[in-house]
Amino acid sequence: MRIRVLGCSGGIGAGSLTTALLVDDDVLIDAGTGIGDLELSDIHSIRHVFLTHSHLDHIAGLPMLADHIFEDNLATPLTVYAREETLRAVQDHLFNGVIWPDFAKLPSPEKPMLRYRVCSPGDTITVGHRDFYAIDVMHSVPSLGYTVQKSGGTFAVSGDTKSNETLWPVLNACDDLKVLVIEVSFPDEMQELAAIAGHYTPQTLTDDLKQLQHDPEIWLTGMKPGEESRIFDQVLAAAPDKNIQMLSRGTILQV
Repeated sequence: MRIRVLGCSGGIGAGSLTTALLVDDDVLIDAGTGIGDLELSDIHSIRHVFLTHSHLDHIAGLPMLADHIFEDNLATPLTVYAREETLRAVQDHLFNGVIWPDFAKLPSPEKPMLRYRVCSPGDTITVGHRDFYAIDVMHSVPSLGYTVQKSGGTFAVSGDTKSNETLWPVLNACDDLKVLVIEVSFPDEMQELAAIAGHYTPQTLTDDLKQLQHDPEIWLTGMKPGEESRIFDQVLAAAPDKNIQMLSRGTILQV
């Protein structure tokens, strides 16, 4: 399984694109501004999008993706998987005929090119030879993390979350956990804001990491632009015994 990081920033700026991870060549986890760097040939291959939640930095590229795929062979529509609350937000506020066309009714309601599938915490959805398992996490809106399992091992992504009691038992149950991508958006000095916004800081993340019983590669994502070095240094100081690296656009993860 090959995971290509298209975007992993908590905001925009020179060289910063928001969250989008391409799994192999056909599945996206989130559809932030990072998908804008894809070649046309890469875009044509995507037919599945798993959303962690409804915030704009994770869905901003979805309308343009749908628009592009509309020109492709409609025998294989684009399917978006997410919590019911997330799908409702996308339909009501994005594909609503005002902000963007409702591709769930085009070219016809009977044969749309965009389809929605509810993915609730605890659900497993199989795409090809990969099992996507949805995990309830704690953010400011209903959110999911995912584990993605294939014969070679398991990859996990937290989505946006703050300290929680639901992610870690799932990760501990994955004996073949190879890679964990986890967010840490704010430095420790901004803990109060992080708690309100539903994000980890280095201290709250490393406190939670003590629950992890495996030793996967840990990749940090979702940092606010301009704060990356400070956040990374604080995480390394608080958890020197962990295999922790900073995710960047263009990183390729192999599982």
